[in-house]
Formats: sequence, C-alpha cells, structure tokens
Amino acid sequence: MDKIEVEGINSLKGNIQISGSKNSSLPILASTLLIDEGIVISNIPNLSDVVFMTKILKSLGSKVNFENSICKIKSNQPINLKISYELVRKMRASFLILGPLLTKYGYAEVSLPGGCAIGTRPVDFHISALEKMGAEFVVEDGYIKGNVKGRLKGCEITLKKISVGATENIIMAATLAEGETIIKNAACEPEISDLSNFLISAGAEIKGHGTSIIKIKGKKKLRGCEFSVMPDRIEAGTFALCVMGCSGNLILENVNDLIGNHLKKILNPLNVLSICKKDNGNKLEIKKTKKFLKNVIFSTKEFPGFPTDLQAQLIASLTKSQGKSVIKENIFENRFMHVSELRRMGANLKQNGSKIIINGVKEIYGAEVMATDLRASSSLIIAGLMASGKTIVNRVYHLDRGYENLEEKLRNCGVKIRRFSE
Repeated sequence: MDKIEVEGINSLKGNIQISGSKNSSLPILASTLLIDEGIVISNIPNLSDVVFMTKILKSLGSKVNFENSICKIKSNQPINLKISYELVRKMRASFLILGPLLTKYGYAEVSLPGGCAIGTRPVDFHISALEKMGAEFVVEDGYIKGNVKGRLKGCEITLKKISVGATENIIMAATLAEGETIIKNAACEPEISDLSNFLISAGAEIKGHGTSIIKIKGKKKLRGCEFSVMPDRIEAGTFALCVMGCSGNLILENVNDLIGNHLKKILNPLNVLSICKKDNGNKLEIKKTKKFLKNVIFSTKEFPGFPTDLQAQLIASLTKSQGKSVIKENIFENRFMHVSELRRMGANLKQNGSKIIINGVKEIYGAEVMATDLRASSSLIIAGLMASGKTIVNRVYHLDRGYENLEEKLRNCGVKIRRFSE
C-alpha cells in the first residue's frame, strides 16, 4: 500500500495547474447514459473515482476512451442494468447512475454506495424524489432495485434538506421525464450548474440552475455534444490553504472567475491571504500577507458558504495560529477523523459536538499518520508542510480519489515529497 513522505517547508513558490473538477466530472459521466450519440468531454481529471465511474459505464455497455484528460463516450443499449457491489463499494457517487438508468431504461439495480466514511449521508432524498416521479423501489441483498412503468413523470419536488447528490439525480432523471419537474430547495453548487450546462449542450431544457429553484422540461431524446469540465474549486482552495499554513506565493493556473470570486469570498475574512486575478481570471496569485492568524471563527455552509470539503484543510492550516479558533461543521456528522491524527503531530485540538476548538501552538512535528478519507488526507499533507521534520501519510489511496498528481505539483513548488510502498 502506498505512503507519502513529506518534509516541512517554510515557504511555497511556483505555478500549479488546477485540474478539472472531480465533483463535476462524476455526475457528467453518469449522465452520458442518457445520450445515445457520441460525446467528447475534456478537462476530466485522472482520479481513481473517475476511473471507477468509467468502469461502471463500461460494465453497462458504454464504449469509453479516456486519455490525456479527454473522455470519449458512446453509450449503447446496456448489457445489464445492474451495478455490482464490487464496482461501487469504494465510491458513493456511483449512486448517481440510478436516475439516468431509471429515466432511460425504466429499471436499475444499484448496490448501496460506499465512499468516504464521514457520517450517514443518507440516500433517502434520492429515493423519495424518484418515487414521487413514479419509480418503485425495493431493497434486496444490499441492492436498491428500481422500476418504472412507462416514463417518469415530471412533478414538483421540495427537498427536506439541501442535497447536492439528490439535486443531480433529479435533474438527470427529469431530462427524459414526461412534463416539467420543479426542484425546490435545490443545491446551488457550481458543479450542479456545470452538469446542467453539459445537459443543455446535449439538448436538455433546464432553467434556474445555480439557484434554489430549478425547472426541467423533459425531452424524448438528447444528442451528442462536446463539453469542457470546470476547474476544481476544492483543489484550488486546498492549495490556497497550503499557502496560509506555511506561507509563500503560488500561481494557480487553469482557473476561472467563479473560482477566483469564490476563494475571495470564503478566505478574505481570514485577512491573511492576498488573492489576485491574473490573465483575465485564468490565473490566481495567492500570497500570504500576514505571518499569524488569530482567533478564527468559521462554519461550513452550503454554497456560496465555506465548503465542508475544505474544513479539514482549514483546521490543519490553523494548528499554528495564535489564540483560540473555532470551526463548526454544519453539513456532515462525524467529519473530524483527521483531528486525532493532527493531535499526533502536536496540534492542540478539542472536539465539542460539531465544533473543533483549536488552541494554536508554536510548532507541530512530523509523525506517521493515517488518512481516513479524501479531504482528511489532504489536511495531513498540509500539516506535513507546516511541521518540523518528516511526516509519513498512510492510506494515500484516499488522496488519489480527489487530487491529480499532487506530489508532482507540490514538488514543482519546492516541496520535498515522495511516494513509496512497503
């Protein structure tokens, strides 16, 4: 099993190419099942989750060619409509296949999903919404089996709680449903707009994406298209927090205005980073302008608030801050498994329910630590950059789910980092 060794560094300096968004790529790939004609999708990151999704598509009969960040897909009549446990056990996003299969073929068997162990993250919202559109479900032998008589029917769906995955599944199902579907209390994340824009390129009629009310008028058929996935705002935010933790000056390339504006909105309140757009917004310069942070109070929120996917990285970057900081997790329960590992490095962290209290220390120290989920793994890399000595991160397969060529990108910025196996 691979490990990563990283040495502490006083300052980062260099250019980093931001990859395409993982959280856009997965639903977009799932939605290709809705389309019979050929599709070309560019700026797809080479991540283990993306590879798993292409394997799922192939198992359903799609022809997939993925190389050099370009994915060419031609969906065929599925060989079967069952997605095995072996294919989906490592990736929760596999559940996004459910909506496309039901609306296109009227049947689906999907194993209950795996992925990061960060709380319950129930799929009930997906199921209840699809039931309202006319699907019927049973759970047998660890599989959710869905059936539709005729076509799904458009309707009004109000989500009890904002859910990115449920919003995506409903949008995909609604594109081929009969009539109009209205989603209220929809998630507003940019990745949902990216999925919607892809489907619009394929002939779907979707309005209101990026807002809490989305309207979709069903079509009988979608067409082939070409599309480029948006840059990954979570990866960009992770590198910005690397700078905040250990100082430096980074140029982030392959970004856009949305990412620049988003990072400014969520990080400017810390009053420690300078984030400047360059090259018409296609590049961002990230500088640390103050040496110490003091008494930070932050809460995770749905977009446009501070993302839960950056919570672990923020905690790591605050371990050497001054005073007492408090981070509150509002999206997922049990998303603090990185905390015990950061304590092993000398961080003074205390959990109080959904809050982490950070009492800043002058120094943290390299140690052998274990990644427990995707974002926790990147927080341990940030801590390793900030620490004295060497840090060894175990179970870095979590890291490979969401970060493309991380070691190479950091190495180009002066970091001593290597991957090895034992």
